[in-house]
Amino acid sequence: MGNTASVLLTPSACCLVLVDVQEKLAAVMSDKEKMIARCGVLLRAAKALNIPVLWCEQAPRALGPTVRELRELLEGEKPFEKISFSCCSAEGFFRKLEEVKPSAVLLCGIEAHVCVFQTAVELLNQGLNVHVIADAVSSRTEENKAIGLGRMSAAGAVINSTEMVLFELLRDARHERFKELAALIKSF
Repeated sequence: MGNTASVLLTPSACCLVLVDVQEKLAAVMSDKEKMIARCGVLLRAAKALNIPVLWCEQAPRALGPTVRELRELLEGEKPFEKISFSCCSAEGFFRKLEEVKPSAVLLCGIEAHVCVFQTAVELLNQGLNVHVIADAVSSRTEENKAIGLGRMSAAGAVINSTEMVLFELLRDARHERFKELAALIKSF
């Protein structure tokens, strides 16, 4: 796997995984507006940079669908439904991951200390570089979010931010999508 912190991300080597940002669950998250907004920025950036998106929902009959503002950005895509906390256990998730063949996975969603954490560890165990986007994840409490981020970092995940990852993917102000993505960054 190597030192993931020393490898710069490229759009062609990444995929974005959106974890469980569902109506009933999102409603009780700490700083939910910021987390949902950052997930939206990441989804828009993924679309602009042709980064594949894998989207999961935990027990949607009980927790509801993905929040409307993100669901609208995922039009034409179908979520992977799951009961296990890790996205890796969702039927078809690994098959899609194998199709996409990323070397790096960008993770966002909820909850940082449960579903995001377990997904991150399983992806790391598969030899993937995992970047957890800290300002695009949440838990019901800030304490649980901090513990989740700490555990993921200790397991080998790179803790990143929305702004940092977007500039890393662009690499250069001359990138054809720079103005579009810079506008997204300025929106927060």
